[in-house]
Amino acid sequence: MTFAHKSVLLKETIDSLRIQPDGIYVDGTLGGGGHAREVLKRLNKGRLIGIDQDADAILAASEKLAGFGEQAVMIRSNYEDMGEVLDSMGIGLVDGIYLDLGVSSYQLDTAERGFTYREASAPLDMRMDQRSERTAADLVNTCKEEELSRILWEYGEERYSRRIAANIVKARQIKPLETAGELVALIRASIPGKLQASGGHPAKRTFQALRIELNQELAVLDHSIDRMIDRLSPGGRLSIITFHSLEDRIVKNRFRENEKPCHCPPEFPVCVCGKISKGRVVTHKPILPTPEEIRENPRAKSAKLRVFERNGS
Repeated sequence: MTFAHKSVLLKETIDSLRIQPDGIYVDGTLGGGGHAREVLKRLNKGRLIGIDQDADAILAASEKLAGFGEQAVMIRSNYEDMGEVLDSMGIGLVDGIYLDLGVSSYQLDTAERGFTYREASAPLDMRMDQRSERTAADLVNTCKEEELSRILWEYGEERYSRRIAANIVKARQIKPLETAGELVALIRASIPGKLQASGGHPAKRTFQALRIELNQELAVLDHSIDRMIDRLSPGGRLSIITFHSLEDRIVKNRFRENEKPCHCPPEFPVCVCGKISKGRVVTHKPILPTPEEIRENPRAKSAKLRVFERNGS
């Protein structure tokens, strides 16, 4: 199996972690192991724990990182369960954690995984973890029209969400939607033709929204950030790469809340809420890919890296 995926913001992410040779690091979205390999190259007695819910990713990374022996540990799980994973290994605090969110090139380019809207025969799957029973086909064929519209608007920022949802419900009364081609045809029929000539593929936003809802990507991210920060050693860093504004907003807001948690009115002379800062935001503006990286890897265009550092005491 070839797990083709070019790691985004690779140097910037590795530099942000300030890797210590004897440190313990966690890759919460292991993918093909590109970032993990660069971390491992910089370790001496340290270890890397790689987590991914995709069995294909675990297999590919295991092959790529085999030369590092016991320093590299791969575990099939979701990063939201990172605490339980570390507890099971007898690990308390770690020196760095990083996430590369979104869909890998392998997942996008493997039609049978159902993430792509460019292959008409691709199934409506979109499961990050194929142990899950529910697929994107279940979403489009069972959700109420109002719920579908909400999903497309909230997670895809699709301005024609109501029209698309209505057409989906109408079509599935004749037969269930099963393929990407069927869904794309409905989306095209729902969006004015003059708007389809610009702004990218008309199905992009709908497919993004369904994927996010199916895999609960934003909910997992939102409730995991605080817990990951709590697992950092003093001076340890959490680095997160996002690929769209919804993810980036969550990371930005959670980092800011952990840096300045006090909600006391500004006129109070001292804090009375008792909330203490957990650290500082290293990146007040996100780190972006260079023009050279975007030329070499167009999928890096929307990437943003934000970094948080745990208090040193």
